[in-house]
Amino acid sequence: MATVLGMGNRVKRREDPRFITGRGQYTDDIQLPGMLYASILRSPYAHAKITHIDAEAARQLPGVVAVFTGRDLDGKLGLIPTAWLPPDSDIKTTAHPALAVDKVRYVGDGVALVVAESRYTARDAVDLIKVSYEPLPAVVNQEAAMADDAPLLHDDAPRNIAFHWKAGNATDEVFEQAEVVVRQRFHNQRLVPNPMEMRATVANYNPSTGEMTMWITSQNPHIHRFILSGVLGIPEHKLRIVSTDVGGGFGAKIPCYPDEALVGYAARALGRPVKWSEDRSEHFLATTHGRDQIEDVEIAGTRDGTITAIRVRAIANMGAYLSTAGPGVPTILFGLIVPGPYKIPYAGADVYGVFTNTTPTDAYRGAGRPEATYLLERMVDLFAAEIGMDPVAVREKNLVPADAFPYDNPMGLTYDSGNYQLALRRALDAADYPNLREEQRKLRAQGKYLGIGCTTYVEICGLGPSQVAGAVGFQGGLWESSTVRVHPTGKVTVYTGASPHGQGEETTFAQIVADKLHVPVEDVEVVHGDTARIAMGWGTYGSRTTPVGGSALAVAADRVIEKAKKIAAHMLEAAPEDIEFTEGQFRVKGMPSKTASFQDVTLQAYLAWNLPAGVEPALEGQAFYDPTNFTYSFGTHLCVVEVDGETGEVAIKRYIAVDDCGRVINPMIAEGQVHGGIVQGVGQALYEGAVYDEDGQLVTGSFMDYAMPKARFFPNFETSFTETPSPHNPLGVKGIGETGTIAATPTVVNAVMDALRPFGVRDIQMPLTPERVWRAMQQRGDAQ
Repeated sequence: MATVLGMGNRVKRREDPRFITGRGQYTDDIQLPGMLYASILRSPYAHAKITHIDAEAARQLPGVVAVFTGRDLDGKLGLIPTAWLPPDSDIKTTAHPALAVDKVRYVGDGVALVVAESRYTARDAVDLIKVSYEPLPAVVNQEAAMADDAPLLHDDAPRNIAFHWKAGNATDEVFEQAEVVVRQRFHNQRLVPNPMEMRATVANYNPSTGEMTMWITSQNPHIHRFILSGVLGIPEHKLRIVSTDVGGGFGAKIPCYPDEALVGYAARALGRPVKWSEDRSEHFLATTHGRDQIEDVEIAGTRDGTITAIRVRAIANMGAYLSTAGPGVPTILFGLIVPGPYKIPYAGADVYGVFTNTTPTDAYRGAGRPEATYLLERMVDLFAAEIGMDPVAVREKNLVPADAFPYDNPMGLTYDSGNYQLALRRALDAADYPNLREEQRKLRAQGKYLGIGCTTYVEICGLGPSQVAGAVGFQGGLWESSTVRVHPTGKVTVYTGASPHGQGEETTFAQIVADKLHVPVEDVEVVHGDTARIAMGWGTYGSRTTPVGGSALAVAADRVIEKAKKIAAHMLEAAPEDIEFTEGQFRVKGMPSKTASFQDVTLQAYLAWNLPAGVEPALEGQAFYDPTNFTYSFGTHLCVVEVDGETGEVAIKRYIAVDDCGRVINPMIAEGQVHGGIVQGVGQALYEGAVYDEDGQLVTGSFMDYAMPKARFFPNFETSFTETPSPHNPLGVKGIGETGTIAATPTVVNAVMDALRPFGVRDIQMPLTPERVWRAMQQRGDAQ
């Protein structure tokens, strides 16, 4: 019998062989008979009135089947909605048409859709469409957009304010009475997600049945079905969404985009399948961006290192329209976690969401948690510098103690479990922190600038309780579904509402079920990403897949065992309560010779020759699991950098990560998730940044101008885990997919600022490019 290789084992990712051999199937690989191809004409202006569209030359081009404008779709295609409406925020849900009608509001806004016999003809036809624009003043900075005289994007959003949300208990009096108050402004710059696979959609409509199948690069197929059903006017039971292999998402494949609705509309209108696939330039312009917050932060405390309060006034750039989950990122996911892992009694967040003439923003790996952790961890270092205390000592002094859980933070969250001190000690021991500081002192004497940065973090993840989701304005549920179906020969098919797109759940979910049923892991097939095959599911984001989706699997597998015990008891002539299931065998307690294998019981469940009364044939379990709370992953990251005093170049010498995601299902996959997260977090710290000019043109619209980190920039990561199980789910697991991104950015920036301490440099705007670092050193004088 093959080895079970259940939870805790380092099983190689089962999905990888098809990917690395080119056998994966992505949306752009879908080929249907009679397929047409779509291309979208996008606005070259950030803000302009559309005075006339002449599409006649495009329509006359051989091979062009149709051209649609916004006016053609008026009344035939619904508006694009947002799905997160934070309460008590006076949110403005302004109209978002699939194609601009009277006005364009960002470079990349869709103006016309061309459908042709080939993608090349469609692209050529786009260039033949003549649009007369009346340019309007544009505004790209969210703070400037709030001015009374700023260009107005939407008539129903005065001062371009999309929403205003506040939370917390920090008052002016708390800061006025503090011994020490430190203030700083930060800008979590705008980022472009850039997964390897860009967005694509294929739609096929059957007029005889009124049914439509759409293949979409989605992180949440059922949410896409839910939203597109309303936009397209197709009953939900007649709309099927399929997400085949998805080559990364990082949050950018959560939203429901106008482009997807346009493809569905065209397929129904023309009676033929239609495909649209974006290119990389289009991705930069039209796929949601991430981050882009201006943050004014205050931290208060005493000179012995006790932090008493923290508060932030954040202005979030939402872009031209509110994306699907966009409003939830700078509010719920950001504001509620501002106090982080520290026992800070007072905290507050005052958040404005602002419309600008830029690409809409939405979730990007970590979604709100990286922004909150960045400002908190930078402020802890600045506070430590102000009082002359080691930054690690400040963290040790203020961490929530291990015996304080469950812990209520001042923003209203209840942290489930944790041992923050253990993770910090592990990281410090791995770094040999005292000797590292001594090495730094010696190198400074030689004119070399070594920096040590540390971050202790906690994140709100495992997005799950549906009751809480409703309370915070999420327009949907956050439970997850699973069906575990055992076949007559004992093989198993698992259907999950989660939608993996690179996280490795085809492997880890198989391990969960193999562990429960004690069958070989290779005997478990994991099916996902198809609304016609899955009962329902809310998708993959917010590090919820394993805590919520994996727990649904565990509950469903337990129900399989529960039914199988009844059948086994009947076969073994015993009472069901006397049956135990261990190592793939059903045994009668106290009678080791009376056994039935899992496969024997499974076969009998299907043959149904000898079933107990009241037990139906077949063997499967189904669960709709709604957790009782979020889970809260945590950890400590430590980075050592060297800054070249002549060029300002930053070299990462060591990177240590100690993370706690509860029970680790597959250490190899968990490590891979941390590695990828660290790289993306460092990308923000040192390399990446989307920049618009004052006219709203995206200056960094290609990889020629938008810098992405490369493997050669990094040392080997030193990763390890502590395990503090969560009491909120049957597996004791927490999320791991976003921890690296959440922790890495402030860790690296803190390390660089530590290296530049002899120059008196307080802060540098990200990304910390060599030029910016060099200029900061020059402006502050020689090392002391």
